[in-house]
Amino acid sequence: MSLELVNLGYIISAVLFIFGLKMLSSPATAVRGNYISAWAMLIAIVMTLVDFRVITYEALIIGAVVGTIIGWYAAVKVEMTKMPEMVAAFNGSGGLSSLLVGWAAMYEPGNTWFILSTIALSILIGGVTFTGSILAWLKLAEMVTGKPIVFGAQRIVNALVLVGIIVCSVMLCLEPAVDSPWLYALIVLSLIFGVMAVLPIGGADMPVVISLLNSYSGLAACAAGFAINNNILIVAGALVGASGIILTQIMCKAMNRSLANVLFSGFGAVKVASKVEGEVKPINAEDAYLILESASTVTFVPGYGMAVAQAQHVVRELGELLEKNGAEVTYAIHPVAGRMPGHMNVLLAEANVPYDQLVEMEDINRRINNVDVAVVIGANDVVNPAARNDENSPIYGMPIINVDQARTVFVLKRSMASGFSGVDNPLFFGENTRMLFGDAKQSIAGLVAQFKGP
Repeated sequence: MSLELVNLGYIISAVLFIFGLKMLSSPATAVRGNYISAWAMLIAIVMTLVDFRVITYEALIIGAVVGTIIGWYAAVKVEMTKMPEMVAAFNGSGGLSSLLVGWAAMYEPGNTWFILSTIALSILIGGVTFTGSILAWLKLAEMVTGKPIVFGAQRIVNALVLVGIIVCSVMLCLEPAVDSPWLYALIVLSLIFGVMAVLPIGGADMPVVISLLNSYSGLAACAAGFAINNNILIVAGALVGASGIILTQIMCKAMNRSLANVLFSGFGAVKVASKVEGEVKPINAEDAYLILESASTVTFVPGYGMAVAQAQHVVRELGELLEKNGAEVTYAIHPVAGRMPGHMNVLLAEANVPYDQLVEMEDINRRINNVDVAVVIGANDVVNPAARNDENSPIYGMPIINVDQARTVFVLKRSMASGFSGVDNPLFFGENTRMLFGDAKQSIAGLVAQFKGP
């Protein structure tokens, strides 16, 4: 196939990527955008196969079959509660791929200094993304503690590793060789730096980390595209990198963290929140029903606990019953509710909750004083008043949904345990708060039964 036709295919693929990415910004068009992006990837793969020298198609076929099986399993079998871990694992896979592509590009003879520098970037960013994503996955899966892991000389160690990476990159460009010790040192130091970058970050900040690592995977792919002179890889990597950075900035704003804090792992600082004490006011389904039955405005605030209980479908059913009873129903979505960006949006979309009932944090906070009942389902950190009032709290300054200002607050939890950040929540002891203990799905189902009657 001629170079002109291959480049035309790349242009078509790039345009489809852009349209697909744009459609992903809205729940109404996200599914269609996903299909368009998949077609763009297929076109890119076909064009790459006819454009570049292929050593063995057998290996490619085996890789395609294995990848298809993994993708099918992830799409069909992985539960929504495990979706953050899957995204982290996919980010890591993209980083590892870019590292290997950059490494393989070293075998090409006559690499210019520019190509060598992009190879070094591909290995560096790919290595950081790979091990950083693996550690994020372990933290999300609670195989490693979600608390920040810090030690005395951490900043010094990070600085030394970074200096070592710079030296190895420069020396690799000056003395390129497939068996260069600078190459192996760069790979090892990049992998170490990925661990060191995520180690001091607490569990409450994981949505920011996932978003940032997603951007890193795109930048690594872009650098790999320059290393092997593949235009579509450059374009696709740049799109992922740019969109990831934009999403990271949104996440940072929602967490009250600056981008510099994220890039330099400055948001894992250890603080000790003030001890929270008070009297808990439990409530049962029957009494909660009487309050909801007379409410004219009800706002649901979902969190990770809703995902664990898989309660999104019964929540939607309860919302419909409340609407039939004359109440205005909304769903308040905090940008970092759950453990990855958009986690709650995906859950509610799965339950066919109308898009126009989803309200962003800023909008709901402007009218929260007029909400009769705010129903908090498994959320903790994103509704914690300590973010406003306790300067010693690790989450102080983080914008939250001000559910404590609603007329009545129902908090659905299994126990009084703190959230993923490990911070106690004074909301549980508020005068207008009632605790509905138990599995969220069963608790909501009990309320549904009360509305339906005998």
